[in-house]
Amino acid sequence: MLKKIALLALVFVLPFMAMAHGHTDGPSIGPVRMEFILFALTLVAVAIFHNHTMQVALAGLGVILIWELFVAKGFLIGEHFFGTNAIMDQIIHKDMRQGEWAVILNLIGLLLGFAILAKHFEESGIPQILPKYLPDNWVGGFVLLVLIAIISSFLDNIAAAMIGGTVAATVFRGKVHIGYLAAIVAASNAGGSGSVVGDTTTTMIWIAGVPATEVLKSFIAAVPAIIVFGIIAAKQQHAYQAITKDAPANAKVDYKRLLAVLLILVGTIVTNFLFDFPALGVWVAILLAASFTKTPWAESKHAISGSVFLLSLVIAASMMPVDSLPAASWPIAMSLGFVSAVFDNIPLTKLALTQGGYDWGVLAFAVGFGGSMIWFGSSAGVALSNIFPEAKSVGAWVKNGWHVILAYVIGFMIMIGVAKWTPDTVHIPAATAKTEQTH
Repeated sequence: MLKKIALLALVFVLPFMAMAHGHTDGPSIGPVRMEFILFALTLVAVAIFHNHTMQVALAGLGVILIWELFVAKGFLIGEHFFGTNAIMDQIIHKDMRQGEWAVILNLIGLLLGFAILAKHFEESGIPQILPKYLPDNWVGGFVLLVLIAIISSFLDNIAAAMIGGTVAATVFRGKVHIGYLAAIVAASNAGGSGSVVGDTTTTMIWIAGVPATEVLKSFIAAVPAIIVFGIIAAKQQHAYQAITKDAPANAKVDYKRLLAVLLILVGTIVTNFLFDFPALGVWVAILLAASFTKTPWAESKHAISGSVFLLSLVIAASMMPVDSLPAASWPIAMSLGFVSAVFDNIPLTKLALTQGGYDWGVLAFAVGFGGSMIWFGSSAGVALSNIFPEAKSVGAWVKNGWHVILAYVIGFMIMIGVAKWTPDTVHIPAATAKTEQTH
């Protein structure tokens, strides 16, 4: 047991040692600031005590917050969370990225709202009818993963993962292999990595002034990655529990529920595009749908634990002193993918935008897809674990979802080999200036 704990500690601490280079203006152990050590220990505890993830994450956040307030130098809690301008001024001027409040509010709104979306979709009858159109063998599982990736390319990856998990629970009769759960998250993150409306990080890159076409390059890696992990995961699932061959005889579509799903999806896309705040559209649509169909409010209560867990990690990650990265290069971008598996990709993307010099398509795939390697590495993984609690084990996720790591490496190297590393030297000044204004 002690050897396993030591190995987990090493795996989690190493990425932060690389990120901590140059941070010598605060208490540290060797080259690593204490904040990184505390965060890494929190992640190790999450991995070990995976049945109490919310409590562990809250405790870790509390320790880090106390350290920042009473030991670290220069931490201003009000400015960190609420920015330098009043929140109302930020809303009026569409400048809601000065503090962390907008990210936190948006994330909690999406996680709780998409839990209701998933229940609406489950009760719409579509998951029960879908087996009629999916192949009967392992190919059916593969096709479902491809559909999840496609959905994520025009919709938030959290929603794509929740919809995919709902369908999987139905067509596989509630027996979904952990390796396939990892593949659902990977498919949602892969599909969102090449679209500026498919993932928070790609939206951030777009808002910072980088053209939407710049991140399309990510699909050069995403497609082969989906083929690699998709085939392996589909065969894992087929051996564990074959897909349902026929739809139930009494299966029918509840068009009111389906309309509620469509309203939520449209609201998400519209408010994401107009305000960079998709949670607003989610909840406006949920309230509208409540006027003509029963709303499963209890689903949001069930998602609270997982949501609080992820928010605790996101807030803790936002307080890490990552004010510099090594010079941009494709090896550094690739390493950020592994860091993204344990460190929230939002502050990583902020940092990369401020620093500049990255190939944005390469970075989008790295930080977007990289989080799939561990269940809490992306919000899609945390959301899916609310439906499948057995996924909340780092060991089981890595052991059964090893193909996601393999797919990341293969997809990344294919992208570098085919499209090369082409750092942005044109849009960086404007992107940096805008990022500094909005963050």
